[in-house]
Amino acid sequence: MPGVTLGRMATSALPRILIVDDDPALRELLTNYLVANGYDVAAVGDGTAMRAAVADGMPDAIVLDLMLPGEDGLALTRLLRAQSTVPILMLSARGEEVDRVIGLEVGADDYLAKPFGPRELLARLRALLRRGQSAPTEPAATAPQPQFGPFSLDLASRRLLKDGVEIRLTGAEFDLLAAFLARPNRVLSRDTLVDLLKGYDRDPFDRSIDIRVTRLRRKIETDPSAPAYIRTVRGEGYLFTPRGDQPGS
Repeated sequence: MPGVTLGRMATSALPRILIVDDDPALRELLTNYLVANGYDVAAVGDGTAMRAAVADGMPDAIVLDLMLPGEDGLALTRLLRAQSTVPILMLSARGEEVDRVIGLEVGADDYLAKPFGPRELLARLRALLRRGQSAPTEPAATAPQPQFGPFSLDLASRRLLKDGVEIRLTGAEFDLLAAFLARPNRVLSRDTLVDLLKGYDRDPFDRSIDIRVTRLRRKIETDPSAPAYIRTVRGEGYLFTPRGDQPGS
């Protein structure tokens, strides 16, 4: 959006969570619960207030309601994703699959349908934050950097590079690509990928893996409609081929 700048928040001793929801009672409930569990929490009611909050410093994660007055959660997710990889947990009273799919497609890292328990939201937030904090402690210069085609994955700094230029990935996308690179030329079922990546129990019909694969393909494939690296094996799952073999070969 014109005239909007998203900054980085100053270093804090506690993980910083920003809640964006137009329900004052829910904001108060989640704020009190997360503060009691060791988080620094700010809560706002709409997109305008969210813009002001992130302009002062990007939080460690954002809990973002889909249905907001003015700009909705989808528009705000696109705004955030244009400039940041901050983990986003999207909330909505509309739990239909199409809402989950759209939210994940535009860049949310996870989706939680209302009503939900605070403990479940806390578990999902912890999982999202772990993804961003799971980089190895060894220096980036000595960490292994798996390569495929023109790409290399810097495991220490959690960055994807193409011919030395960074391709921005969310934490969820990075973890998926790292899982593929660690298991090349093997068919990985959706259940296997969920087990590798999850930080909490998932719905058995969860489509987040498929959506994450689609998002990742847009960033690494020359033609995402005919993927060379992440191939679909019908009825079984996905096969990552570091050589970039074309499907059907």
